[in-house]
Amino acid sequence: MVAAVAAAREAGRGWAALPAPERAAALGRAAAALEEASGELVELGIAEVGKPRAEMAGEVQRGVAILRYYAGAALDPEGDVLPSPDGRSLLFSRHLPYGVAGLITPWNFPVAIPLWKLAPAIAYGNAAVWKPAPAATAVAGRLDEVLQGCLPPGVVHLLRGDSTTGEALVGAADVISFTGSSAVGATIVARGAERQIPVQAEMGGQNPSVVLPDADLGQAAALVAASAMGYAGQKCTATSRVIVVGDAGGFLDALVEAVRALRVGDPDDAATAVGPVISASARERALDAVSAARRAGGRLLTGGGALPGDGYFMEPTLVGDLEPGSYLCQEEVFAPVAAVLAARDLDQAVEIANGVRFGLVSSVYTSDLDQAMRAVGRLGTGLVRVNAPTSGVDFYAPFGGAGASGYGMKEQGKAAVHFYTRSQTVTIAPSRSL
Repeated sequence: MVAAVAAAREAGRGWAALPAPERAAALGRAAAALEEASGELVELGIAEVGKPRAEMAGEVQRGVAILRYYAGAALDPEGDVLPSPDGRSLLFSRHLPYGVAGLITPWNFPVAIPLWKLAPAIAYGNAAVWKPAPAATAVAGRLDEVLQGCLPPGVVHLLRGDSTTGEALVGAADVISFTGSSAVGATIVARGAERQIPVQAEMGGQNPSVVLPDADLGQAAALVAASAMGYAGQKCTATSRVIVVGDAGGFLDALVEAVRALRVGDPDDAATAVGPVISASARERALDAVSAARRAGGRLLTGGGALPGDGYFMEPTLVGDLEPGSYLCQEEVFAPVAAVLAARDLDQAVEIANGVRFGLVSSVYTSDLDQAMRAVGRLGTGLVRVNAPTSGVDFYAPFGGAGASGYGMKEQGKAAVHFYTRSQTVTIAPSRSL
């Protein structure tokens, strides 16, 4: 690992010295190469992490778009020119790369998350050492081959390994971006503070969908079901709590029906919406959480059990009649499981939604603009979506949460330059009196 960081630091000097149009061209070539290799990466993702075909294909195309976006972003202004204090000098700021970006990525988005870290890091002149999750090393290896064919040697290093490898990377890189669990993220944040280096950590969520009585209840049910159960709930943006406000008529029946209608099975089947969870232990933890919720008085609305098949399948599960403080309503389960809660009005719904340590994303379903704006201003999440699912990320918009969901500057879009570069203010005064 130390050798990889040293090699990246050496290669990074030459990479940072390249004119920005050359870095942009390299990222453009990488986008074209990824598009050409998209079929292979889709098959690898289905086989390795069990992502349904339609979702995996969409993820790879998002990766292509991310590379193209940052190819353009490499040509953005490097800073700002400011008024000089004396009318004669030149005063300006500029963005400079840190050196080596250490990137630690999860298994559930094996193409998109690495690229939304790698692309801005290298677009702005850094080299990168990237450690993917052990469960996604086949996809990582093919993605690395794509990048190596388009970039100068040493600019990106793929570093396979376990938590020990990740710890070593955090101790050596110049800037760290991490996506994973809140426990590991907190450790990385603390280590970064000790080293006085920038750290960005995206650490999951316990995301609420608030459904008001005036919403299009059929559409809301379909969107909530997909965002809670799609890809077996293995997204940090998946809906974990459904908060039903007042008398929402037939919403609960529509939600149960929508969840039951989702196809569970082979992720290679184009019709599959819910594939397997990642491991036997992950399924066991989710089933235990459902059992504990039922013992605490929760009412099983649908699902709740394991399913047979060549993989770790689980029924999409809804549990009602729980208290907001119960485990299933407080912690991230990372499986096709969601709790259904009742609220008498929007005020109570917002209180319940904010009553967790996480703060990644929330959704509000309503046809009343006034109610929507009230909710948006009071929900304590980094992202708020109105009449749209909690799941889904716009790669050109800032992304990140509050509380236990996120630390440091936001990812993606124009926000990325402020994380992967340091600001330098320069004054150039005349060398002689004029």
